[in-house]
Amino acid sequence: MPTFDQTLNDAAWQAAGEGLTRVSPEAVRRALAAPRPGAGDIPTLLAPAADAFLEQIAQRARETTLRRFGRTVALYAPIYLSNHCANVCLYCGFNCNNTILRKTLSAAEAESEMARVREQGFDHLLLVSGDHPREIPFDYIRDAVARAHRRFASVSVEVYPMDLAQYTQLAQAGCDGLVLYQETYHVEQYLRMHPRGWKRDYAGRLRAIEAGAEAGMRSVGLGALLGLSDWRREGLCLARHAAHLMKRFWRTRIAFSFPRICPAAGGFQPPCPVTDRDLVHMMCALRIAFPDAEIVISTRERAELRDRLVQLGVATRFSAGSRTQPGGYRDEAGATGQFDVHDRRTPAEVAAVIAAAGYDPVWKDWDRTFLGGSTGVPSPAGRPRPATGFPRSV
Repeated sequence: MPTFDQTLNDAAWQAAGEGLTRVSPEAVRRALAAPRPGAGDIPTLLAPAADAFLEQIAQRARETTLRRFGRTVALYAPIYLSNHCANVCLYCGFNCNNTILRKTLSAAEAESEMARVREQGFDHLLLVSGDHPREIPFDYIRDAVARAHRRFASVSVEVYPMDLAQYTQLAQAGCDGLVLYQETYHVEQYLRMHPRGWKRDYAGRLRAIEAGAEAGMRSVGLGALLGLSDWRREGLCLARHAAHLMKRFWRTRIAFSFPRICPAAGGFQPPCPVTDRDLVHMMCALRIAFPDAEIVISTRERAELRDRLVQLGVATRFSAGSRTQPGGYRDEAGATGQFDVHDRRTPAEVAAVIAAAGYDPVWKDWDRTFLGGSTGVPSPAGRPRPATGFPRSV
């Protein structure tokens, strides 16, 4: 089977847009009436003709989520290990051309951040760094994963692309999730947004997510940075990417994230702004087509919108209390963050909002003993584990 990068080019991007405009309202009605819509229905559900059916799309997405996940919303937190970066990404606060306060956490500082996040109740951790293999070498990331694995039930990474051997070592150290956004699936726009640095390798980035799945990562997180290109075509390519990965790596769970460009150092303005309505439309369409996928919402979004998304009942995983700078859980003035966090409520406050909406905030929904092994994660002394919920699709 060809890798996904072999199926994308500018002609395919243009053809996708033309296909979306040809969808009729009747085709949308048929897709929503189907007993089991799938990935093949994504062009119909994302088309301009589907705008008039957003209420029905949202209701179908909510029903699908309740059927597959029940009333659970899992919580996680990111820890930024470093904001050093060797790339010129025009939209990112970590852009190596930006004059910002840079920092890479020492082992002791990383441990301190982990302890603080664990104290807040989290059992799912995402380790994040800029793209700078010399400043943030592989051994450093592998060791951070191993330290986190001793404290948390689930550890994921959102770092620079790696090869199969490196991802295999991360998995052996305790990493069970990989997040790697393509930023934009529009090849020409991707190259414009990444004028210099090894991130300019569009195809290599796509191949890396497949290497992570092949290495045995339990979940892979996909996403496009919304605001760089047309959101409908981004959603279509995101769906095709997910379908490709599911066919090749059927044991790996797919997670969709929907990051919108936020204010950051450099002052970049999105060329294709995405409204709240657009965001909800894209999220609900992907939920209908991929009923077992995680839908992830981060603190990039405003508290008010996140609260409405809880009530909508489509998202299944929320970050909370996030800090986007290295050392941010202990010292917010020590380094510059990647972007501005819009929901600055504490994890407890976010959990209370989820509960008030009639859903269960879940601090842990995975344990390595499911695979027949030991977690190696002791419960904090004198303190019970947070309540555990297990979505039906685990």
